[in-house]
Amino acid sequence: MMLPDYRVRQRDYLLDIARALAEELNLDKLLERILHVAIEMLAGQAGFIALRSEQNGWKVQVWSGLPKPLVQYIEPYFNQIPDLEEHPIHVELTQINRLIQELANSGSFGLLNGVGLPLVAREQTIGVIYIFRSYSASFSLNDRTVLSSFANQAAIAVQNAQFYNQIIQEKQRMSALLDSAADGIMILTPALKVERVNPAFVRLFQNSENDIINQDHQKVIRWSNPPAGITLEDAVAGGWPLTAHAHLYVEGDLLTNPQKPKIPVGITYAPLISPEGTLLNIVATLRDITRFRQADELKSTFISIISHELKTPVALIKGYVSTLRREDARWDRSIVDESLTVIEDEADRLGLLIENMLDASRLQAGGLALKQTDLSLPDLAKRLAKRFATQTSMHQIIVNFPEDFPIVLADEVRIEQVVSNLISNAIKYSNQGEIRISGQVRQDIVIVCVSDQGAGIAPEDIPHVFDRFYRAPDMARNTKGAGLGLFLTRSIIEAHKGHIWVDTESGKGARICFSLPRLHEIKSA
Repeated sequence: MMLPDYRVRQRDYLLDIARALAEELNLDKLLERILHVAIEMLAGQAGFIALRSEQNGWKVQVWSGLPKPLVQYIEPYFNQIPDLEEHPIHVELTQINRLIQELANSGSFGLLNGVGLPLVAREQTIGVIYIFRSYSASFSLNDRTVLSSFANQAAIAVQNAQFYNQIIQEKQRMSALLDSAADGIMILTPALKVERVNPAFVRLFQNSENDIINQDHQKVIRWSNPPAGITLEDAVAGGWPLTAHAHLYVEGDLLTNPQKPKIPVGITYAPLISPEGTLLNIVATLRDITRFRQADELKSTFISIISHELKTPVALIKGYVSTLRREDARWDRSIVDESLTVIEDEADRLGLLIENMLDASRLQAGGLALKQTDLSLPDLAKRLAKRFATQTSMHQIIVNFPEDFPIVLADEVRIEQVVSNLISNAIKYSNQGEIRISGQVRQDIVIVCVSDQGAGIAPEDIPHVFDRFYRAPDMARNTKGAGLGLFLTRSIIEAHKGHIWVDTESGKGARICFSLPRLHEIKSA
């Protein structure tokens, strides 16, 4: 029986290898397979493959049968390869060939001859493959032709694997960007089905990703009330009607979970359109706008409170002045003095309100300055207790500090403002009883507390009493105020690197405490 022609066997071998290479997309495994096949096909003993990238230049990726020192010695010489882009298919790697031939002839590594060809794919040289033999027979023209055919097939396979790796890396990079985004991101198909969501989106909905993927947009984005303007469903009816770069913004209250309150959100829909004008995907960016709503509500509250607080003293001052100026009446001195006292008190109230508003603005701008001096908190408390005792006959103000209470470094004017606010609140929110100003000494801090025997602070109000403009609903109906006192108090204490908190026991009135550092000087805020 006659054996098949050697060239036919080589051709069949190349076809089988080409099919195998086309199926392999892992670049490292592919290069190892290409080198192994090339060595086997040409009856070689060693070889290597070097690839070129625009970022890193030339690098030997895989080798077989070669000592590592030789690979490290060869690699720098690839920088001498001329520009391979002009006629890559006809490139003769003369310098590298000469170097390797000299090394082979020297017998230093047991190699006698070698052959190298560029890996060319789509008229672009992406690498070089070298095969060595350890016996004297030189590479024939047929050997070179076979290696060249194989190299062409291998180059295409390598480039496909590189493209595949680039796609995988780009996909991983996009996944990392999506996963790290603070806003919720949802990718929709042209049919408005959810294709992908990021973790921020899942956290906002407090649901599993599997429950969201492949759902209709309308089943995921459920508005408590129809939002104003055009919705996404309207926008994509019959295709994306806006321009290719136009975004759609929709704002409203979102229903996420029957047990959870609705969430105010703003959603920006951006289309991904092909060069032919076909809608490929829609990327929706969802942002929780609760804080923006709160800022608007805070602004409305501020306007309402300030309008009321300004209107009352101005009306009183104007009313008393108009009465005193009447030319058809003669007033007793006692009535005049009483009227002037009211005018003075209301003017002081206006001045304090304006000063508090200015302080709040300074705090927001980070401009609250501290003028620190040595301060005796017991002396300050006694002075303020004496002053406030003249303003109420229904309360007894008691000062209780240890005899060895230390001197602290603080802004006397600002700390006086803090203690005054706390005493004023105690008088305002308790009809009668004892108001106690007490102090404690700890290792690194001192603590001052102001307590009263009033109704106390409701548990639901405790987390908010130091917020700007916050007033407990029950107290707001019965007492005056702009909700700035405790906000400023907290800001002043924190500027001193201290803390302030509510220390109220149920049924025992209100008790608010603050701490100041004992030993460390605080720089001006």
